[in-house]
Amino acid sequence: MLSLLMGCVLAAANGPEQSADTVVICPSDFLPAMRPWITHRQAQGHLIAVRPSGTASQIRASIRQVAKAGRLQYVLLVGDASRKTDPLHVPTHLAKAYVNVRWGSEPEIATDNWYADLDDDELPDLAIGRLPAANLEHLRNMLTKILEYETSDDHGEWRRRINLIAGVGGFGSLVDSVLELTTRKFLTDGVPDSYATHMTYGSWQSPYCPAPSRFDDAVIERFNEGCLFWIYIGHGQRTFLDRVQVPGRSYHIFGKQDVTRLAPEHAAPIAIFLACYTAAFDGPQECLGEVMLRAKNGPVAVLGGTRVTMPYGMAALATGLMDQLFQQRRTTLGQILLHAKRTLAKPPTKTANGSQATTRQLLDALAVAFASSPELLAAERREHLQLINLLGDPLLRIRQPHHIHIDAPTMARSGNLISLKLHSEIAGMCSVELVCRRGQLRHPAPTRPVYIATSAALSHYDRAYQAANLPTWSRQQFAIAAGSSDVELQVPAAARGACQLRVYIAGENTHALGTSDVFVKRPAATPDRKGTSRTR
Repeated sequence: MLSLLMGCVLAAANGPEQSADTVVICPSDFLPAMRPWITHRQAQGHLIAVRPSGTASQIRASIRQVAKAGRLQYVLLVGDASRKTDPLHVPTHLAKAYVNVRWGSEPEIATDNWYADLDDDELPDLAIGRLPAANLEHLRNMLTKILEYETSDDHGEWRRRINLIAGVGGFGSLVDSVLELTTRKFLTDGVPDSYATHMTYGSWQSPYCPAPSRFDDAVIERFNEGCLFWIYIGHGQRTFLDRVQVPGRSYHIFGKQDVTRLAPEHAAPIAIFLACYTAAFDGPQECLGEVMLRAKNGPVAVLGGTRVTMPYGMAALATGLMDQLFQQRRTTLGQILLHAKRTLAKPPTKTANGSQATTRQLLDALAVAFASSPELLAAERREHLQLINLLGDPLLRIRQPHHIHIDAPTMARSGNLISLKLHSEIAGMCSVELVCRRGQLRHPAPTRPVYIATSAALSHYDRAYQAANLPTWSRQQFAIAAGSSDVELQVPAAARGACQLRVYIAGENTHALGTSDVFVKRPAATPDRKGTSRTR
């Protein structure tokens, strides 16, 4: 069966095996289930070489043999790394740990990065991912999600939504500062303003915290409502995330027992864990990332750490991921991670808008100021090349949006209409909204000097949480044709301050987004008959 399917794969690719751009390492029992995925990738123009599993050294030799032709870009490992005597076993590599052992981690790091390093410099040269299937049901679930994700014609607003969940630090001044900065950068500088972000924060004093007793419900709701990325920042263990601490007790955030509650309304999101152990796929017990990826309604891909990750290294990697996705506009998940890792090992360099350099420079300065061993910071970044692994398909295509150009005034008055002209390459259902700038609230944040656990008090938590994540002052939806369109939007009387006009178009086969800054002033003051000024 193996030789027959390999022959079919290479013949269909219409080229010699050495010209392949993708290597699939796959046990023979999995090959029939892989056929729809292979057919899909070939239709996209990929040339695929299939190789059996073996020892880690044999797998690496197979990959390097195909890479000699100079066209290889992707490696997909299909199989479980933990069951060494199982015929479906596809081993990983164990790299020596140098820095994270100081944080209590194991002396070796499970990593697939080793297979993607073609010249032994520890930097990946190929985009690599793993489908950690222990049986056919696991594999079919993962492949079904991948194919549904890429063939979906649902271009609703979930494609611009990024949902973040953050735990509270408690590591110490350096770690907590870096963790807080990472979260803030995700919400402000890192994510373009044309994207919609939603924050769920595990601090009971924050307006972004729902009632702590139902924090896990809110986390699952954020997954199920649909989003491009579902991101967790904070503590992690092999099978669960951190807990929300309140005076006198704590509450669960998310764990593998919650996976059965996942039911996304749209295509499965990509899950990113900026946390320890969540992708420890080599252990005897299923890690959280594996359980989620293997589930029928789980994420389409999981990015996470196999051992103890470190806040500075994770923050630096996060800036690289955002740069590769939003600024460099890479179109596959594997290429996003590959290039983010390669830039992670280097000093920060300026991008077109300088965002990556600014963020990395802030992170580096903060880390140097508080680190007990500043000389280890570069080593910490490099160690994250091994620590962070992709459980998923490195060829997974990310639909990059078209751009909507907006001609609009930079100033408006509350209570008036604002006129804007949209220029779009695509037609579809358009939403235009006036929102307050990210990081600001439409209403004053509640003050919580003490924690009160009554039903009435907790209902205030939920209302404040919903309000904090609702930046919209006004909104309208309508069908729009390609080209230029004139639109008028009402500015509510309560609107004020630094705002943005945010536009999204859901087309038949694609989507587009854009944003424009606008400052909303209070109504002009006019004197009444007695000469007293009043607004109008």
